This record gives sequence, C-alpha cells and structure tokens, in this order.
Amino acid sequence: MLDDLTEKIQASQSKFENLVAKIPGYAGYKQKEQRREADKLLRLHVARQYEEQLRRLNEVQYALTASGRLASIVTLERAVMKLQLLIDRIKTASYGYAGLFDAIKVDEGVLDRMYEFDLAMLEGVNELATLLDRLSTAAETEATTAAEANDLVATLERLNTTFSERHDIILR
Repeated sequence: MLDDLTEKIQASQSKFENLVAKIPGYAGYKQKEQRREADKLLRLHVARQYEEQLRRLNEVQYALTASGRLASIVTLERAVMKLQLLIDRIKTASYGYAGLFDAIKVDEGVLDRMYEFDLAMLEGVNELATLLDRLSTAAETEATTAAEANDLVATLERLNTTFSERHDIILR
C-alpha cells in the first residue's frame, strides 16, 4: 500500500517538480517528503475508520440510555474517551521525518516500518468493529452489556499502548 500511495503522489507532480527533482540531492529529499505525505494520508484514513467506530459506539450508548439501561454507561463513556484519544493521537502523530536540519534523521527503512505500523493499526479497526457488533447485539437483545463494555475498554487500552510504540520506531 505504501508503494500505491507513493506512486499516486509522484504521478501528481507537475512538470516543474519533475525538473526540480533533477537537482543533485533533491530527489532523495523529495522522495522522503512523498513518503511522509503517504504516511499522513494513511493515518488520516485510519483515523476516519476509527471515527466510524466511535459513531457506532455513540449510537449504542444512546440506545442503552434511551431504554434506561444505564449499568454499562460509565464503562462505555471510558471507552468513548479512550477511542477519541486514539483518534486524536493517530491524526497528530509525527510524520517521522521533518526536514533537512532536524536533530533526528529518519531513513527510508524507518519510514517503511512506520508506514507498516500505521497499516497494522487498521487491523485494530476490525477488532473494534467486532467488539461493537457484540455490544450492539447485546444491547438489542436486552442482554447484559458489562462484559462487552469491559472488553471494549481493554481493547482500546491495548490499542493506545500499541500506538505509543510508534514513537519508539523513530528513536531506534
């Protein structure tokens, strides 16, 4: 997927950008900038996927509240806060490479690992969707939602911890 996004970004270059790319040393810099842009696009896509799950969680929370089933609302509110935190962190995460004169330089291999890491965060969306399916089903059938709500919070805590490891990739 990295190659797909990078190729799309490169294909959208103007004639001027293609000319400037012929300047010695500039091509490598520009390629890293394109990788940063691809990483940013992927992270925004991942964040939008998590925002869809947040919307679903809010709907379940509303349905439970409307039916007077308040037992899991506090736990679900914790899940909402943890999911919103994860979304915000994904949107504002470091690109991994910020320019020519930065103190920490990031090579292409690190950029590729960061991109793969962000791509792996998409798997968390599927896991979250499955948990929300279970929670929604429990809410609809008027079964207890405590176990599902606790599983959701635990998964979101794990996803936030996993996302914290992203920063370590840059420092290695």
